[in-house]
Amino acid sequence: MSVTVRVPAKVNVRLSVGAARPDGFHDLANVFLAVGLYDEVTVAPAETLRITCSGPDAAQVPLDATNLAARAATALAERYGISPDVHLHIAKDIPVAGGMAGGSADGAAALVACDALWSTGASRDELLAICAELGSDVPFSLIGGAALGVGRGERLTPIEVGGTFHWVFAVADGGLSTPAVYAEFDRLTAGTPVPAPTAPPALLDALRKGDTAGLADALGNDLQPAALSLRPSLADTLAAGTAAGALAALVSGSGPTTAFLAADAEAARKVADALAASGTCRGVRTAVSPAPGATVREP
Repeated sequence: MSVTVRVPAKVNVRLSVGAARPDGFHDLANVFLAVGLYDEVTVAPAETLRITCSGPDAAQVPLDATNLAARAATALAERYGISPDVHLHIAKDIPVAGGMAGGSADGAAALVACDALWSTGASRDELLAICAELGSDVPFSLIGGAALGVGRGERLTPIEVGGTFHWVFAVADGGLSTPAVYAEFDRLTAGTPVPAPTAPPALLDALRKGDTAGLADALGNDLQPAALSLRPSLADTLAAGTAAGALAALVSGSGPTTAFLAADAEAARKVADALAASGTCRGVRTAVSPAPGATVREP
């Protein structure tokens, strides 16, 4: 018997970052939107816990106990007194180390898959609590759709989305370390007051109404200056997509993937073609949002 769970990538349509806390984390107002790029995690009984991975960038995925999918399986097993003897296979399609929560998605997917395989009967709140222990982005990967995350981003309030949004994602060469980007944010903001993080009402209203132009006007990422400081070439990618007709462009999360909001599917195709021809990125993907969270696939 095996269980397969499909889980989406995310884009941060607004990432508002507060000053560093004593514990080293930052308070956030993080508006997540799940997009239709997916990983699939399949779990099956095995003699011991092991991980395999296939798909683009699979060679960059750790196949040891540091993998969030393995950590999720272990955390659930410990809570219910089960031995985590499963084979976890990750079919990877979300860009790796790209600011789109691919690793977090795999953790959420593995948790849901193991819960189904072992029939633990865990409540949704229990699963979300484990997700929050695993990482700030993992709870959103479980619920999908759209949500406002506060604290480290792990305390979620779902947001209604009233339409479909069309995105283009430009995948950069190599990754960016999230801790390094936050450290650069701290360096760039040193000596200046950092406002408390907030989610603009105009952005939340645009999501609820399905208003693409309104969303484009309200997009923002406080980590973008830090990502551009560490990877200046991303400015060329942002400029290429904007010149091709994107309504708005921003670095996704801590980067280095860049996200472009398009008016419709045809506009997204034109932006994608222009980015692919620009020589400023390694690959280009299109997707729509919102997308459902971690979902068990029927056999």
